[in-house]
Amino acid sequence: MEKQNLTLTFIGAGNVATHLAQALARKSCRINQIYSRTETSAQALASALDCAFTTDLSEISPDSDLYIVSVKDAVLEEVTGTLARHANPDALFVHTAGSMPMSVWEGKTRRHGVLYPMQTFSKSRSVDFSNVPFFIETSLPDDTLLLQELAGRLSDKVYAASSEQRKYLHIAAVFACNFANHMYAISRHLLRAHGLPFEAMLPLIDETARKVHTLTPTEAQTGPARRNDRNVMERHLEILEEEPELATLYHLISRNIHTYELKDKEENDKL
Repeated sequence: MEKQNLTLTFIGAGNVATHLAQALARKSCRINQIYSRTETSAQALASALDCAFTTDLSEISPDSDLYIVSVKDAVLEEVTGTLARHANPDALFVHTAGSMPMSVWEGKTRRHGVLYPMQTFSKSRSVDFSNVPFFIETSLPDDTLLLQELAGRLSDKVYAASSEQRKYLHIAAVFACNFANHMYAISRHLLRAHGLPFEAMLPLIDETARKVHTLTPTEAQTGPARRNDRNVMERHLEILEEEPELATLYHLISRNIHTYELKDKEENDKL
């Protein structure tokens, strides 16, 4: 599809909106306006993009071709309704939430969809969008092509995904990213409590991540749970008795690792 000169308004000025707006501005998109409930956030992003900002949805510009909503899931329904009453009715409206369905737009806008960049975003860290997969869904076929072209300006990894598929995509991402990161936080907590540096874990973390580029996660799994080494696991649980929540977590995850190991063997035996 031929590249279009699009005018965009961003609803939200958090991590996703900040990175996405700046990346699209570098790819021939004109950012028309930024909205955020927090004036400081709206002004900061608008200043970086040299565009207008507002903290009032009733003041949203009616001159944009595309409205991209990146807000917390809890307020998405409310925001979409107010936005649709004040924005350009002929524009395309999308949200960037992985866990929310496209149906939040139904009855509010004619052209709508989802533009979900599956990545972890922090304002303080730059993002290489060329490695970020985008998952899109729209109410109209022509708008699917438009979002494919738009996301394609940033990444070669653009996929169609229904709201039903995206639910499981988001859950999988929570396990792969958020829960994995929390394991790092527990590791750091245990090490600091006993005078050891978390930095010692970084080569192990890096190698673990590298392995799943060439092996399945089950093939890459090592440790006492995979071996079902009960002596080691029981010693670990004794050490963790002073923190019962961590002991419970250790037990449940270890049991689940062993369960997946057995499932993988059964599946391989069937091949």
